[in-house]
Amino acid sequence: MPASQTASEKPTALIALADGQLFYGRGFGATGETVAELVFNTAMTGYQEIMTDPSYAGQVVTFTFPHIGNTGVNPDDDETGDPVAAGMVVKWDPTEPSNWRASEDLVDWLAKRGRIGVGGVDTRRLTRAIRQQGAPHVALAYNPDGEFDIEALVKKARDWSGLEGLDLAKDVTCAQSYHWDQMRWAWPEGYTAAKGNDLKVVAIDYGAKRNILRCLASAGCDVTVLPATATAEDVLALNPDGVFLSNGPGDPAATGIYAVPMINGVLDAQLPVFGICLGHQMLALALGAKTIKMSHGHHGANHPVKDLTTGKVEITSMNHGFTVDSQTLPKGVTETHISLFDGSNCGIALQDRPVFSVQHHPEASPGPQDSYYLFERFADAMRARKAG
Repeated sequence: MPASQTASEKPTALIALADGQLFYGRGFGATGETVAELVFNTAMTGYQEIMTDPSYAGQVVTFTFPHIGNTGVNPDDDETGDPVAAGMVVKWDPTEPSNWRASEDLVDWLAKRGRIGVGGVDTRRLTRAIRQQGAPHVALAYNPDGEFDIEALVKKARDWSGLEGLDLAKDVTCAQSYHWDQMRWAWPEGYTAAKGNDLKVVAIDYGAKRNILRCLASAGCDVTVLPATATAEDVLALNPDGVFLSNGPGDPAATGIYAVPMINGVLDAQLPVFGICLGHQMLALALGAKTIKMSHGHHGANHPVKDLTTGKVEITSMNHGFTVDSQTLPKGVTETHISLFDGSNCGIALQDRPVFSVQHHPEASPGPQDSYYLFERFADAMRARKAG
């Protein structure tokens, strides 16, 4: 196991950046190679949720917090069935798990699911490289023999097309529709099924995290999940009280080719709409705004966001490499939230009806409950519409 290796041993893993920079380390998890965009995440907890978040498709995650793997993994914390992130980079090799909820250790979990891990890396230096040059394209390789074709790996990183123009929602969405009724985890029962929920919600799955669906169920929603390519006709045929647009990976402009017409059809039906992350970007595109690629994005669980409607500041979880260009918001669309790190857009709303979205992840509970009101706002809007 990697934890037993010493610094004097031959490196078994390599991170090759497109500009030729090389970072050696000790491999764990699955052997092999992968090419992706490299990002860093500042969260101190939640590595399993991060690795299984579909929004990380096409990305390798560098964890700035050194203690990764010490609480193991367990099925309850998966945001989707298997890891979606292409790989992970950590400072210290994962240790044996020490947590009563752990059912497996991180190293074996990654190996069984075909994901590469690299330990023993100077993650501070790597993070500085990401901040200075933007999220780079990298080739990640793990070979127990420690033999690497450096030139070939650098070339693979340089030749990779990147996330711009790439529609990844189709790769991570559900294959067919399904019903969801599981609510948020609560002690001592754990996850329980909702009963008697009367708000019919259609959730469009661009790469939906399970805890978002749980939050909807806990807010009183009877949730039907549809694939990313669902049409407005598919949605409206279910006669929903509201429509939810989920998080997801890739370039929003590419996904918008088929998502925007569907959203416009839903807007024409005057239904309440709530979007998160990619769903926020999809709504903005449908309303006439534009999205742009960020330098290194926002990835972490400590991002302060100001609610411009109340003046309150929320501590939020974020994971996005694209952002809505607030300068392109059309008349009738209000900017509701901004990042206090860089002033980028983090929320919008229509002025005349309950259609709104946020860039951050209110279901991830970093506050821990700072942003849960958004699910309640969505539920209240649907109840008001039904009552009216």
